[in-house]
Amino acid sequence: MSAVLISAVELREKLAAGGIRLLDVRWALGDPDGPQHYLDGHVPGAVFVDLETELAAAPAPARGRHPLPEPRAFEKCARSWGLNDGEPVVVYDATGGMAAARAWWLLRWAGVAEVRILDGGLPAWIAAGGELATGAESDPAPGDLVVRPGALPVIDADTAAKWPGMLLDARAGERYRGEVEPVDPRAGHIPGAVSAPTAENLDETGRFRTPEELRSRFTAFGPGPVAVYCGSGVTAAHQIAALAHAGIDAALYPGSWSQWSNDPKRPVATGA
Repeated sequence: MSAVLISAVELREKLAAGGIRLLDVRWALGDPDGPQHYLDGHVPGAVFVDLETELAAAPAPARGRHPLPEPRAFEKCARSWGLNDGEPVVVYDATGGMAAARAWWLLRWAGVAEVRILDGGLPAWIAAGGELATGAESDPAPGDLVVRPGALPVIDADTAAKWPGMLLDARAGERYRGEVEPVDPRAGHIPGAVSAPTAENLDETGRFRTPEELRSRFTAFGPGPVAVYCGSGVTAAHQIAALAHAGIDAALYPGSWSQWSNDPKRPVATGA
């Protein structure tokens, strides 16, 4: 697998050898029961990570629903998960990496060199014969990870408004077109953005498509530097992971549509 992903089979081998940190990042919009899902069954040794409180700062209309956490606050959380400088990390969820990619992106942004997403998530682990643990794990020993922010690029709303290359909208097509908007105050998309739904990064088994398939998908959108946004900066991280798997660098607009749509001065486009 690439430096972005790890297969369930390889993860089993690495866990048997020891020296790897495992984070369970089960979260989905409208599903607040991630902690209970973790208690009901998780990869042995995994630490549960709360996306709302540990992978994001408090929501605010001016910053979006999932602003990037402050570096020192994120460092405190990462150390509470037992993360140490120089140790490899694997993140997973049960939704094809849609939530786990937020942890992947934040850790890469924070300077962690070796962090990978379990391809296919918990279903792939089970299909590969992996066992599940139930209940809470013992608290890990505090880690010593030092967060060094800025290892991955980010852009703000002003930069998104005049992005010189391809600005990809990772939300579902109907939200991009403005046909529905279940969460944010206005429907539509940033003018000039291209619809590139995150779900199309995965195959029918919930695993990432091959680098060749993804490269063909993304290069078809056009030339130039790539930036990505979504509703609140979560599934856009999955898009950036898919781009990285295909060998393409991309910047994240963390505020995404939840920030843009809350600013009445920002124009909104609708339709295809």
